[in-house]
Amino acid sequence: MIKQWFKSGSPWVWLNAAAVSICLIFVLGLLGLVTVKGAGHFWPSDVAEMVYQEEGGQPETVIGEIVDTSITGAAMAKAAGYKMADNEDTLVQDLIKTGNRDVLGADFRWIQERNIQSRQFPVDISVLERREWGNLYGNLAAVKESGNVVATGDQALPVARERIEAASAIFDEITRIEKKEIGAVNYGLERLRLKQKRLQMDGQWNQEAQQQIAAEKAEYEADYKRYQDQLGELYQQIRRDSLVVKTSGGSELEVPLAKVVRLYQPNAMSVGDKIIHYGSKLAEFLTDSPREANTEGGIFPAIFGTIMMVIIMSIIVTPFGVIAAVYLREYARQGFMTRLIRIAVNNLAGVPSVVYGVFGLGFFVYIVGGNIDRLFYPEAAPAPVFGTPGLLWASITLALLTLPVVIVSTEEGLARIPKSIREGSLALGATKLETLWRTVLPMASPAMMTGLILAVARAAGEVAPLMLVGVVKLAPSLPLDGNFPFLHLDRKFMHLGFHIYDVGFQSPNVEAARPLVYATSLLLVIVIVGLNLAAVKIRNHLREKYRALEG
Repeated sequence: MIKQWFKSGSPWVWLNAAAVSICLIFVLGLLGLVTVKGAGHFWPSDVAEMVYQEEGGQPETVIGEIVDTSITGAAMAKAAGYKMADNEDTLVQDLIKTGNRDVLGADFRWIQERNIQSRQFPVDISVLERREWGNLYGNLAAVKESGNVVATGDQALPVARERIEAASAIFDEITRIEKKEIGAVNYGLERLRLKQKRLQMDGQWNQEAQQQIAAEKAEYEADYKRYQDQLGELYQQIRRDSLVVKTSGGSELEVPLAKVVRLYQPNAMSVGDKIIHYGSKLAEFLTDSPREANTEGGIFPAIFGTIMMVIIMSIIVTPFGVIAAVYLREYARQGFMTRLIRIAVNNLAGVPSVVYGVFGLGFFVYIVGGNIDRLFYPEAAPAPVFGTPGLLWASITLALLTLPVVIVSTEEGLARIPKSIREGSLALGATKLETLWRTVLPMASPAMMTGLILAVARAAGEVAPLMLVGVVKLAPSLPLDGNFPFLHLDRKFMHLGFHIYDVGFQSPNVEAARPLVYATSLLLVIVIVGLNLAAVKIRNHLREKYRALEG
């Protein structure tokens, strides 16, 4: 009976089903962990005020968020050097986000629950999210204008919020002028410098050219002076106000409003207020630039860079992959060389990605990019233009990395098309090229999209090759802006995968970076799923469109 059961193949079906189920459970568990840890990062946690006394020390007030709890067995705690009483079975420790890094020297602190004498959650504890030095926890004491106190007590909070909102608007205007307007002026001046150098190299630096360059330069300098005057007024306004906060140690700290992002009192917030705060933090995460060594703020440049790189990579890899597959399947003479090429293509899919990065750096960046600079940008020397890692070389390197996937998928699609369709088209008077273009390729387009989906999924998550050919920790500007030629393929860019690596393993503040790693990982998964769903929708549409021909 058992022998017949094995011969029927049922055990192998159940074994495969169990393996798939286990893998699915692991994947869903991982996604659940990333979702809970990442999405929960933006929720405003209650802030505790505790009286804490270390053994043999003096009582002290500790204010902060309880972000984690560790339970250690008595034997392990003793081995770690902690003193344990005979009736203590475990040692419970809380990780407190105390903030106030400029006062305390660190953002986080472990404390033992057995040494906590009291714990409460006062409604008047304020949290100041700052552009530098992280969060500040304490009690809002006063609001100052030009060094003079304008609000204290119960009036301080509404006045502070009103002035923080005004300061944030001024800060946004300062950022716009510095990055957009003055950035455009600097970009124009640099282009003029290169134009002047090119004219001098070509022997065309005459009186007329000098006057034209001088006139354009004068216009840029006038614009620069006007923007500097505007910035001077704005900086004077944003530096006028400040907040006075009483910290846990009893000292008062004056914080300029120019360094404050938001002020809130989490213990006094209702569920609705916390939801609104959550949405505000999430929007900031998706649309703002990073700050504080990438552990605070948003990751919009990384989102933009990832999507831009994937789009350019798709534009490059699709035609080359399809052309190679069409040649191998439709035109190449089937023999030893063709089989050898197919083996080589399949083997390329197994090459470690970092090898592609080394190849991209050595060939695309140094050889191709260096020659482009010598031929077309000699005036920029010795500073490289395309002879340095950038968006273009990163996209081409990943296109080369994913090329085997597109070739194999397209070939499989072409192989599934019945020979009778080709013969019918030729019998009706169409040429081989017309048959390929109007009949075969449209029917194989779902397979092409399948290859593109797999290519996008792999390219969006790659990190190792990008570290060599264009990705950076913090990009000063986006590859797409309002300056001609608008799309700057020579610029370096940020990437979600590298951002996760940088924040998770290179950050000096590990505890502050950990939740951001989860949040960025969740966003990377969402971006990849979104790109894949768009490709799947296109593939399904094409499949339905040509289903009748396949029948």
